[in-house]
Amino acid sequence: MTKYREYFERMLTSEKEMFDKFTKLHMKYSLDQDGMQDEFNKDGAKVLETIRDWENKLCSTSEKAGYGGYTSNLSEKFWQEVRKSFPLIDYVGVISKPKTVRNNDFVRNNDFVRNNDFVIKKISF
Repeated sequence: MTKYREYFERMLTSEKEMFDKFTKLHMKYSLDQDGMQDEFNKDGAKVLETIRDWENKLCSTSEKAGYGGYTSNLSEKFWQEVRKSFPLIDYVGVISKPKTVRNNDFVRNNDFVRNNDFVIKKISF
């Protein structure tokens, strides 16, 4: 087993209760992103802090061993493992903009496109 996978597994087992709770929240959030955003941000901040701590542990051991040039790749591989288990982890901290429709908006299928603002369209699966 590679080092980043080993650290990922150790992180999940050492913080099992927190990650089990976050897994359930992650599933609920995937079904209702608008309604669960505040709770996802609150609990997700704690999870992100834990993930970053384990990422730092992983990279610091590599730097101490003399492989400091490879830590960015190692960090990226670690985050890929995180994203495999929690694909919506990057949405922690997103602040949802209130949906208001103005006169110059075009309404389509309960989504809207503004003429002057940058809006990312919600993807429905």
